[in-house]
Amino acid sequence: MNNERGREKTELTREELVRYSRHILLPQVGADGQRRLKESRVLLVGAGGLGSPVALYLAAAGVGTLGVVDFDAVDLSNLQRQILHGSGAVGSSKLDSARDRLRDINPNIHVEPYETRFVSSNALEIARGYDLIVDGTDNFATRYLVNDVSVLLGIPNVYGSVYRFEGQASVFGAPNGPCYRCLFREPPPPHLVPSCAESGVLGVVPGLVGTIQATEAIKMLLGLGETLVGKLLTIDVLTMAFRSIEIRRDPECPACGTREITELIDYDEFCGGSVIAEQSRRAISEIQPSQLAARLEEGAELEIIDVREPYEWQINHIPGARLVPLDHIASEIPRLDKKKETILYCKVGARSMYAAQQLADAGVAEVRNLAGGILRWIDEVDPTMPRY
Repeated sequence: MNNERGREKTELTREELVRYSRHILLPQVGADGQRRLKESRVLLVGAGGLGSPVALYLAAAGVGTLGVVDFDAVDLSNLQRQILHGSGAVGSSKLDSARDRLRDINPNIHVEPYETRFVSSNALEIARGYDLIVDGTDNFATRYLVNDVSVLLGIPNVYGSVYRFEGQASVFGAPNGPCYRCLFREPPPPHLVPSCAESGVLGVVPGLVGTIQATEAIKMLLGLGETLVGKLLTIDVLTMAFRSIEIRRDPECPACGTREITELIDYDEFCGGSVIAEQSRRAISEIQPSQLAARLEEGAELEIIDVREPYEWQINHIPGARLVPLDHIASEIPRLDKKKETILYCKVGARSMYAAQQLADAGVAEVRNLAGGILRWIDEVDPTMPRY
């Protein structure tokens, strides 16, 4: 991959010659390769589970400019896998935490922070001028956005994703290679693919996948070896099985094939967020945490059902609720008083909306979903509850 793009040749300082000596000893890298890394610009979208090892290893490797996009704060529940951040950073900006850690690892690099959501209105402006994009996201809307930005700007996209004990990695949008839409033309329904916050993930899995992403990024920047362009690497850590699946470029792909996609779209709507919510609102209304608290204060007789898992219930739950995990909600329907107002909640509101739809379809007359789940209940009603 050519990183020169008319830039002046960058020399390595004496300190850098020592710092990167193990790279320079490799004949496939050498001093010229290390200079290319120093001249390179990589945009990392997300400083979480995947972004942590990517950022750490690219900084240590001497990639000259790391753009980091993230708008979130460090939460205690992040620390099980997001090794870029420490306990002292809880409550602070992920970008501030990342910048401090990366500067400590390598003060020679430049960290370009973007404390904002990566959305259609700013994505092209942010990504323009970078050599690579590394996708460290955890949701389909941003994943498709990263892909389309990659194709429109001609910047390869180093992809990774994790789910429980499994992971995937590839390189999309490279010259003559497939893009993410060649593999997944349409996103699945949102409730079928929960996030890590909803389903859990073994902490080392994003570390493993993110390290693979960092490896692919360095190989792309240096033009080394055989990359994952045209391949999807899948990992199952329970069996420690690695499989490589060939992916072909789809001539009918609207992004890199027919080139129908000439501008960025509303990715939340495309991925079903807005559409599903709108469809659900026609049958399922939401109740705000403050409204539910007021109803409980008034002594209203409500059926409050927590559809989370038992371990989540042990961390916190709303007084007066009872636990019916989502997998058991269908078997619970015959025992419900279908004339009684039923409120469902989960962690953030996605699982409970899906459960509420099942209840409504089964004839439960008054069923409502708690907007934002128990996390919003904590924010707006009872901040003494532990978050997770």
